[in-house]
Amino acid sequence: MTDTATTSPGADENMTHTPQPLLEIRGLSVSYRTRGGTVAAVRGVDLDVWPGQVTAVVGESGSGKSTTAHAITRLLPGNGGIDAGTVRFGRHDLATLSEAELRTVRGARIGLVPQDPTVSLNPVKRIGEQVAEVLRIHGLATRRSGPAEAIAVLNRAGLPDAAVRARQYPHELSGGIRQRALIAIAIAAKPELIIADEPTSALDVTVQRVILDHLQRLTEESGTAVLLVTHDLGVAADRAQRLVVMSQGKVVEAGPTRDILADPRDEYTRHLLASAPSLTTARPRAAVPAPKTDTAPLVEARNLVKEFRLPRTGDGPRTLRAVDDVSFTLHRGRTLALVGESGSGKSTTARLVLRLADATAGHVLFDGTDVTTARGPRARELRRRAQLVYQNPYASLDPRFSIGDVITEPLRAFKVGDRFSRLARARELLDRVALPAATLERRPAELSGGQRQRVAIARALALSPDLVVCDEPVSALDVSVQAQVLDLLAELQADTGVAYLFISHDLAVVRQIAHQVAVMRAGRVVETGPPEELFTRPRHGYTRDLLAAIPGGRVLSSAAETTTS
Repeated sequence: MTDTATTSPGADENMTHTPQPLLEIRGLSVSYRTRGGTVAAVRGVDLDVWPGQVTAVVGESGSGKSTTAHAITRLLPGNGGIDAGTVRFGRHDLATLSEAELRTVRGARIGLVPQDPTVSLNPVKRIGEQVAEVLRIHGLATRRSGPAEAIAVLNRAGLPDAAVRARQYPHELSGGIRQRALIAIAIAAKPELIIADEPTSALDVTVQRVILDHLQRLTEESGTAVLLVTHDLGVAADRAQRLVVMSQGKVVEAGPTRDILADPRDEYTRHLLASAPSLTTARPRAAVPAPKTDTAPLVEARNLVKEFRLPRTGDGPRTLRAVDDVSFTLHRGRTLALVGESGSGKSTTARLVLRLADATAGHVLFDGTDVTTARGPRARELRRRAQLVYQNPYASLDPRFSIGDVITEPLRAFKVGDRFSRLARARELLDRVALPAATLERRPAELSGGQRQRVAIARALALSPDLVVCDEPVSALDVSVQAQVLDLLAELQADTGVAYLFISHDLAVVRQIAHQVAVMRAGRVVETGPPEELFTRPRHGYTRDLLAAIPGGRVLSSAAETTTS
């Protein structure tokens, strides 16, 4: 489907009246060479991006959206290549430029904001050095002027205390600050086009809003065009003037965002809208009976405190209280969600429960036993009964292992079954997380981010644990796979009585799966309650701020109701 055939620029009142798009893609086809043969990833894609606008590309994992974005500047993996089509950018066809010519375009005229700052930033270079390097490469600064220019760029990217941040290494920054550092690198040379590949998928809603506000200001103030690749339809609904929907390597629908959301023509688009979580249409995924009052909780946290030492200053030693007097209970077959901004103490609290960190004060009881200081066999038994799904699928899977080895590793560690029964269990788990059995032979690097996260969930479920701590388990997944995984978690809970401690910055997802929600801020629980009460009648101002930052809630709710009516 041709994007320009859907609508002209004048069809949207917010569109800039320009004679031609800044970026014009026609008939783009991309394939990857694998051990099993050639795989077509993008097939005949047509796409336009106009100056001063945000164009969002949405679709499931494997739909070809990221491949299309990376093909624009020919930053495909070594086994990928453009088979056909043109990528017109100004007077250039980027598909046919030499590598030397491409280097004059990348960074200078087209900036890229990658998905994962943990992987994309150089861990041994300070942030200021990495920004200054871009400026020097493109002749915009010298070694002498580079540091000052880099601080100016960091300021322009919205980093607080830019001069301090410039001297820090990536590991010393929060996820939101690292993502803004990537934006600074992308905008350093004041490019005409910014390609943002899932720039906010792992960030909490308030930080997400800050970053998206900044990208929006760039389009409004300087006419910069943004090609936003995202699985978050709420972000697309709020931020993009144009929407491109991809499925199985093809564009199935394209046009003004408000038109597509109001009247989606393709069945696949209607499916995406119906799957998108929103606060007004969300519902608990599983009706789990309330626990009996005489039943002991599976997990009980009592007045947990965790302090970290900070570097000494002239005033003497300093400490950071990351968790401050946190208490809660979690029963079998129930889901307790911890929500809050980055740095609120959610993940640290979960690590205390799992005994991955020692509490400064307080107690953790698991199935009635105090495990606060458990060591040896007692700690190993807890490891078997309590599992963790990490947030980052890029870092949580051993790149040397096949997927079969990844999933069966817990079974081998606890000597459960033999080789054949373990493989059978792995196949069963892959099927339950909507991955084909052939995935067992592949490596993590051969999978998309969403597929890797599904593998991580399968691994956590291998031992049939009593408790699974889910640390942002669906933040990297597109909405339809997200819905599948949430349905899977609810189904497993109903079948086995497993309890979930669910950490998320996505409150719409939380409402779908949680039976109880605890809102954390600065290490303390400021509000608790069932989601239907807490999200409709929040008592604390911080909870109201979190709800106000959720993207696309009302837009997606009305669109989903339209598609299902």
